[in-house]
Amino acid sequence: MEYKDYYKILGVSKKATQDEIKKAYRKLAVKYHPDKNQGNKAAEERFKEINEAYEVLGDPEKRKKYNELGANWKQYQDAGFSGQAYGFGGGRPGGSRYYTFEGDTSDLFGGGGFSDFFKAFFGGGMGSRFGQSGFGGSHYEQPGSDLTGEIHISLQEAYHGTHRIVNLGNEKIRVKIGPGAYDGLKLRVKGKGEKSRGGKAGDLYLTIRVDQDPVFTRKGDDLYVDLPVDLYTALLGGSVNVRTLDGLIKMNIPEGVKNGQLLRLKGKGMPVYGKRNTYGDLYARIQVILPQKLTPEQKQLLLKMKEADKQHV
Repeated sequence: MEYKDYYKILGVSKKATQDEIKKAYRKLAVKYHPDKNQGNKAAEERFKEINEAYEVLGDPEKRKKYNELGANWKQYQDAGFSGQAYGFGGGRPGGSRYYTFEGDTSDLFGGGGFSDFFKAFFGGGMGSRFGQSGFGGSHYEQPGSDLTGEIHISLQEAYHGTHRIVNLGNEKIRVKIGPGAYDGLKLRVKGKGEKSRGGKAGDLYLTIRVDQDPVFTRKGDDLYVDLPVDLYTALLGGSVNVRTLDGLIKMNIPEGVKNGQLLRLKGKGMPVYGKRNTYGDLYARIQVILPQKLTPEQKQLLLKMKEADKQHV
């Protein structure tokens, strides 16, 4: 009888959490599902193997007993003991109740059933996912597959928050997107994945894609915007209007500001996703605009300024 390394079958470590085991199982179950691999015997066998592994590792009690077996597996086999004698089916004298599948285990997966290893050490007991009283006509409860998709929103929508109507075929659902949503954000809509065969439906995972904005550049929760400033304001200082995603605001320009210099407007950036009343900053990048034509008077003034600078050197 061949030993079954259920951790290797699911591609997880022995220290994996129950959630990690569930995710690994779902991913493999989708890949090797018979509906997607019709006529592929190798995929069918792999699917049965994956389900058997999850039947053990997905049940904390069975997993614990399987781990206890560990390296002693060969000793138990050579001694001719079954798993029931060591409590894998709960059948130790005076121990807890165990449940037996009344029939051919091949009925569970449409042929082949569980391995000899499983039947020897778990006595056909199916645990919580297969019913609690010898089946009584119940069937394998395979969880539904997860669904994925993308939602595109503008930076303005990401700032204020928005919603989308998602068409799932027979159902339309309204998905709320909170303020501060960022590119790559994943939203989970529980129970809106594929319907299951007697078990729970899968989930819907939506990835948010924030489209590039023609005016603002986003870096994390901060925003950057170019701010045109005329030469005179750059030299003498003053105030100008700055665009934000929440409207125009006045900004003071210090005297002698440099071209390309960044001026910060605290708290005028993006909302921090999931945190109320918390914002990034807005950085205005100074773009000094030179006059295209100078009047004779302006030229004379500039010449005087130039001569004055020479005298101060």
